[in-house]
Amino acid sequence: MRWTYADSRLAITLRRLRSRFGISAPRVAVRTHIPWYWRALATIAVLSISIALAGWIYDAGRKIAGFDVRETAQEMAVLRDRVAELEQENTQMRALANAGESTVQIERTAQQQLAIQVKALEQENGRLKEDLAFFENMAAAEGKETGFTINQLRVEPNGDPGKYRYRLLAAAQGGKKDREFRGSVQLVISLQQGGKSAKMILPAQDDPAKQRFNISFKHFHRVDGTFQVPIAAQVTSVEARLVQDGITRASQTFSL
Repeated sequence: MRWTYADSRLAITLRRLRSRFGISAPRVAVRTHIPWYWRALATIAVLSISIALAGWIYDAGRKIAGFDVRETAQEMAVLRDRVAELEQENTQMRALANAGESTVQIERTAQQQLAIQVKALEQENGRLKEDLAFFENMAAAEGKETGFTINQLRVEPNGDPGKYRYRLLAAAQGGKKDREFRGSVQLVISLQQGGKSAKMILPAQDDPAKQRFNISFKHFHRVDGTFQVPIAAQVTSVEARLVQDGITRASQTFSL
């Protein structure tokens, strides 16, 4: 059988058509199918073996290191008991410390009160000594020059800014014992303020409470009071006067 040129052209055309429009089957790999539950069982088995192996290794490690659960539990119980004892001792020591601090505070307060009382007694003792000297002088001046005197004038800050306390003892000396003083106490206060000197006279003429400076006595009279000056002022001296019928009968000056 002889092939012609036409036949060869036809054969070539058919092959091209087959390669273009023909269906080529893909390669298929055949694998064995294993159900899902078998795979799950296998996974669980592997995990169980791993956990058991880890627990065995942990126990083996504790035994090799000398670790015992019972001994550790006993030691922990002993430590808990010791901690409880220490906490109890700490509570007792804290209570003792608080009691000691309270005792120290009480003693400190008592000492402060005692110091205040001692200071007050010393001041009172000083006043009594001054009174004794005063009355001794009065007794010595009996029958001599008559008149009035101011003794024991004292001026001191009273705690608040610009406030001062003063005290004095006014007395009659010599002459008739039935002679009576009826008048007032006058204070002449010397000040320094802003580099300048100034004077303040108490009571002021327009003071509505100037009656508080009035006194009367036959033998002696104690005067105790307070006065206020400007806060920026500094008191340098205070002169106390006994004024009767507009005349100064006695005076004494105290310098600060």
